[in-house]
Amino acid sequence: MTMDELFFFDGKPEELALYETLLDRIKALGAFTAIAHKTQISLKNRRVFACVSVFRVLPKRLLPAHYLVLTLGLPDPLDSPRIAAKTEAQPGRWTHHIVLAGASELDAELLEWIRRAYAFGNRI
Repeated sequence: MTMDELFFFDGKPEELALYETLLDRIKALGAFTAIAHKTQISLKNRRVFACVSVFRVLPKRLLPAHYLVLTLGLPDPLDSPRIAAKTEAQPGRWTHHIVLAGASELDAELLEWIRRAYAFGNRI
């Protein structure tokens, strides 16, 4: 993990722990880089396939005290109550925001969505 990633989570140890668990679970997908920006961390292979942030994608009263927002880029929309928001950012690219409150939410369904986003980001 880079110093920029650690700095992104400064003062947010619960969110950092969840981010570390997420990275550990997805490293089997293959090579990718994490690029920390001011408002998000982009996960990129050929293209950005996912982002991690602490954006408020739901009203504050609906968000847990500690959470991450995982944003995935996919070729089609997902239909699940786990999706906090989605939009077709450009034709054939759907952006999905998923609120994660704990490691238990990094389940098989979510990992499959991440796998699909990774493959979509790696397309030529």
